[in-house]
Amino acid sequence: MSIETPLRQDAGTTVQHQPMLQVQDLVVRYGRGRKAATAQPAVDGVSFTIQRGETVGLVGESGSGKSTIGKAILGLQKASGGTVAFQGEDITEANPSKRRAIGSELRAVFQDPNSSLNPRKTIGASLAESLRVRGVPAPEARTKAEDMLERVGLPREAVDRYPSQFSGGQRQRISVARALICEPKLVVCDEAVSALDLSTQAQVLNLLADLRDELGLSYLFIAHDISVVQFLAQRVVVLYRGQVMESGPAAAVTENPKHPFTQALVAASPVPRPAEQAERRAVRESLGVRTAAAVAATPGGCPFRQRCPLATELCATERPVLRRVGEADVACHYA
Repeated sequence: MSIETPLRQDAGTTVQHQPMLQVQDLVVRYGRGRKAATAQPAVDGVSFTIQRGETVGLVGESGSGKSTIGKAILGLQKASGGTVAFQGEDITEANPSKRRAIGSELRAVFQDPNSSLNPRKTIGASLAESLRVRGVPAPEARTKAEDMLERVGLPREAVDRYPSQFSGGQRQRISVARALICEPKLVVCDEAVSALDLSTQAQVLNLLADLRDELGLSYLFIAHDISVVQFLAQRVVVLYRGQVMESGPAAAVTENPKHPFTQALVAASPVPRPAEQAERRAVRESLGVRTAAAVAATPGGCPFRQRCPLATELCATERPVLRRVGEADVACHYA
């Protein structure tokens, strides 16, 4: 299944005109040997591109495959099929040396900053580590670490402190600084703000947006809350059980969703105003979408059919392909 055109292969194509990232028909199965060959794919034929300076939001419920896609892009999970191209170069089967070579250009910010920051190292040492590996002298690496901490809103003297001396929001800022210190081209943000309180979440989102505009970064922003994705992303890809349900401009997908699952996601998104929250709850209940706990995954057809109020026999026998509905591409026979 494809929603984007393939990479051009003609010699006249320059790096500047190629997408920053192109994921084409990506399939990921967990397990080994015969078990992996017969297992239900965690990611099943997902395609999307990220242009230079663009943020694409990948949104879906837990278990939808969004983090698996991020891991496949970063080389942390082997792809079972399809391709991942970074700046026009296929990195699907890239070996460790190739991954190290592109490590400064393809970085990540994960949900839990505690798991990526060594509690026994100072913040300066953690930030400078990737620079030192690339041969940057220690004094220069320290100066760059101080500059980057200042850029993400922390004092320069924080380089001599330890992770335990910072709040959760500050540690996530440090994780952002660590990802950006090598001046990457693309950053994969995997649930980067989901563990933060709302005020800190807003600060980190604003920081990511400012740095994107200032440095010309591209983001793959992975989240389960579609309202968070809507704030930062220019385009949104909605996943359900490893398949793309809807894809298109952020405003079109979040403000006028066409797929029943996207409609349910938008209606379930929390808002701070009680009256609006009650209205959304009523809308969600009126959609007639069953909860995920009420159904089990079954192969074939549309993966959402057992929860969908529009489902017919056709949905059980034929997997819907992405087709243009309004401004978005929607995988639904009846959207």
